[in-house]
Amino acid sequence: MGEGSPALLDWRRRTADLYADVRLTAATDPAGAHALWRTGRDAMMATHPASPLVPGDPRRASGLPCAPYDDSLRFTAVIEPATAGAGAFTATTGTDGDVGFERLGTLTLCGLGRLDAWWLTGYGGGLWVPVRDGGSGSLSYGGGRYLLDTVKGADLGAAPRDPARSAAPGDAPLVLDLNFLYAPSCAHDPRWACPLAPPGNRLDAVLTAGELLD
Repeated sequence: MGEGSPALLDWRRRTADLYADVRLTAATDPAGAHALWRTGRDAMMATHPASPLVPGDPRRASGLPCAPYDDSLRFTAVIEPATAGAGAFTATTGTDGDVGFERLGTLTLCGLGRLDAWWLTGYGGGLWVPVRDGGSGSLSYGGGRYLLDTVKGADLGAAPRDPARSAAPGDAPLVLDLNFLYAPSCAHDPRWACPLAPPGNRLDAVLTAGELLD
């Protein structure tokens, strides 16, 4: 997260455009969508004035380390609603002040566990799903990574609805593709401050997927 600026506005627009292309491509070619995401994100990290990579960071030229696509790590899940008052927390950041989140419910990843789904309570709102796994701190950023952060445009979309389920808005399963895990900006530049994965967003498995340290 960071202070507002025209450069940050453009960064978010480009991020939203990139994820729109990813969703379109992933409908028929998830691995190709992942390659598109890597290429687009590396290009932004390398040259964009709002890049969290500091000038001179060698990753501007080499690209960010990222694991090959693994189709076994693509899931779909419907948010299982939380009971009223099931959880909230406030993240104190150095740039955005206090950022509030409310727990919407949980998402089940078959064979891996469950993740809490959070709603950003500030203006406009947004779904946030961070992940901290058994490799956090050794293979990937220690504070955990983000999977979905829709207020920033990081949205993998919805899967086709189950005909047996209600057609109510928002009932479609979410796409949860762990190959798209990425480190928050604070992993690259300490001037940024980001909310980190709370206890309900921790998986025991070591995820060699998404953006890695090396």
